Amino acid sequence: MAFWDYLWQGRASDFDSGSAGSNSIELTKRRPSVSLSKQGAATGNLRVNLSWRMRTSDIEDRSRQNSSLLRHPLKLFKPDVVQAHTQGMVNVDLDLGCMYELTDGSKGVVQPLGGFLGDLNDPPFVKLSGDDRFGSGSGETIYVNLDHWEEIKRLLFFVYIYDQTPAFDRTHAHVTLYPSSGPRIEIELDEDAPEARSCAVFSVENVKGELIVRREVKFVYGFQAELDRLYGWGLQWGRGYKTKT
Repeated sequence: MAFWDYLWQGRASDFDSGSAGSNSIELTKRRPSVSLSKQGAATGNLRVNLSWRMRTSDIEDRSRQNSSLLRHPLKLFKPDVVQAHTQGMVNVDLDLGCMYELTDGSKGVVQPLGGFLGDLNDPPFVKLSGDDRFGSGSGETIYVNLDHWEEIKRLLFFVYIYDQTPAFDRTHAHVTLYPSSGPRIEIELDEDAPEARSCAVFSVENVKGELIVRREVKFVYGFQAELDRLYGWGLQWGRGYKTKT
């Protein structure tokens, strides 16, 4: 059975991200996990936000290039090039997604690709707010309704580059978790993997009644199917496309 067979149509919801504290916890290799239950944050809506921007060096390079437009106006119509292992346009489109497995055995994915936006008040209790294709300040956000945490077995949040040259090394990308209470949780995508197209960022697992957030930050050179194999989800994947803006 294909993964989209597990997704339900849901009713519209007003999101309430709670009031996370101003302090933060950064998950690193040395400190890879934190318990939401012990923080008293295993209720309400968990807000997960992906944001990114181009590295300062790239912005400076583009500024220098723009200064030559007065002398060479036709360069305005030529796309910028990323000098990585392969060449491609700089306008990287990062997407945030989440594979889920519920305690009743249901499995699936919430992601922009294919328009699988999920549902907050019904299974899978995971909802994508929208698709940011331009790296805006708000980024992309997924909400998890932790009032139903007993029905959630595990979640895997991941980021992938949609239909562009691999350029994780050219972006400052980070994921922030905003629990309903307590400090926010920060995860930087700071590994050196210039050719990677996808990254498993963090997992949330129900371990004997305790919700554990664990940093993963594992880059792969394929897409969701490769992340699926790495974490043993067992879904079936096919080629997907976005609608044109």
